[in-house]
Amino acid sequence: MDDSDFMGLALDLAREAGATGEVPVGALVVWGGEVIGRGFNQPVGRHDPTAHAEIMALRDAATRMGNYRLPGCSLYVTLEPCAMCAGAIMHARIDRVVFGARDPKTGAAGSIIDLFAETRLNHHATIVGGVLAEECGSLLSSFFSARRGRTLVA
Repeated sequence: MDDSDFMGLALDLAREAGATGEVPVGALVVWGGEVIGRGFNQPVGRHDPTAHAEIMALRDAATRMGNYRLPGCSLYVTLEPCAMCAGAIMHARIDRVVFGARDPKTGAAGSIIDLFAETRLNHHATIVGGVLAEECGSLLSSFFSARRGRTLVA
């Protein structure tokens, strides 16, 4: 599987979040070509401000691996990580972050700030942005448009 295939799986998780009324963001952790962690946004349903897709996927992977450190892993997420998630990704020692759509309001991988490039921090992941960006962005746009009572014109 390649980056697009894994991002497609993350999009499936994002759709699952959207179906429950959560902002449609999905994430997964991959190690050695195998998915070891899955998550989607759940802060509303769990009453937990930290239940972002990335955090849920990291928790799942850490539980499966029996360690909160996840070196050698890649994290795929449909939306650019926020500062909270970037911090968790760094603490987990994720090697590579692949995201879909940029987040011009809270993105911490280059849109607002680039925490992954901050030299004063002790862990740096390789960042790849824009994988299936159009599909990831369209899912988010459709969700927010529907919440506002409008439909998008194709």
